[in-house]
Amino acid sequence: MSSVDLQTIESLQTFDNFEFLARQIVEGFITGLHRSPFHGFSVEFAEHRQYNSGESTKNIDWKLFAKTDKLFTKRFEEETNLRCQLVIDTSSSMLFPFQEKSIYNKLAFSLYSSAALIHLLRKQRDAVGLSFISDKIDLHTPARLSDSHAQMLYAELNNCLQASFKQDSFQKNTSLSKTLNQLAETIHKRSLVIIFSDLYQSEKYNELFDALQHLKYNKNEIILFHVTEPNREEHFEFENRPTELSDMETGEILKINPNSIRSAYYQNIEKINADIVSTCHKFQIDYIKADINKGFDQILTGYLIKRDKLM
Repeated sequence: MSSVDLQTIESLQTFDNFEFLARQIVEGFITGLHRSPFHGFSVEFAEHRQYNSGESTKNIDWKLFAKTDKLFTKRFEEETNLRCQLVIDTSSSMLFPFQEKSIYNKLAFSLYSSAALIHLLRKQRDAVGLSFISDKIDLHTPARLSDSHAQMLYAELNNCLQASFKQDSFQKNTSLSKTLNQLAETIHKRSLVIIFSDLYQSEKYNELFDALQHLKYNKNEIILFHVTEPNREEHFEFENRPTELSDMETGEILKINPNSIRSAYYQNIEKINADIVSTCHKFQIDYIKADINKGFDQILTGYLIKRDKLM
């Protein structure tokens, strides 16, 4: 389907043009839809809606009536089909795998995925808001539909990416349960909440799922994108030599011999991931593993499947 991935974006060296790159990602994806099992999904921009009997006729598009012999009214700026809140974990662990001035990491993948979703949401006349979370809510904008709001969201995504290149971006901790509970209190209208996180946190996972339940209690729907770089985070692909690992959030250094702990690591990480998947299923939270090596189609497809169920 779409050929756009993080490596492609990095080669373009246009880090500050999120809107352009979002359009490229979505257009490539839509082209691929026509050759995929998902070709039935509607991703076109809804400029009109069908006229309902008894409505005022002042907003009917008579030019469109002349072409189609059907009555449609023009949508107003505030009209929306769906409200969506994009929530991005911006803690330091999301900078893995870190290379100086490189966008090849989990955070950049989440930021560009969100930019593509903003473009796709707006094509479908859906309102979108944006939240950045770490150990606190760093940014929260409510869902809106206007062009100026979209431009502000793209600018915030770019600002977050540029800030990630700075030295003080490290040792930025995660508190997902606290921040998601706070967000649940700020999202007052039923929304689709899309979360990007690697789910690394100091709290127990039951506290995280309590917070997700808080979001669900307010009648929101949730997609949880578990952002991973599985080659090293799951398959533990490190050379068999003494290795120093640094905790990107606490700065703690751990000296290991990869071969001596690989088997135990596999077992632990598989159990953690299995528990996350089963708990999401139990609470009816859409869980999608997002591999940063596999491009953005997995994100857009996951969103469209969910949206199709909601509409």
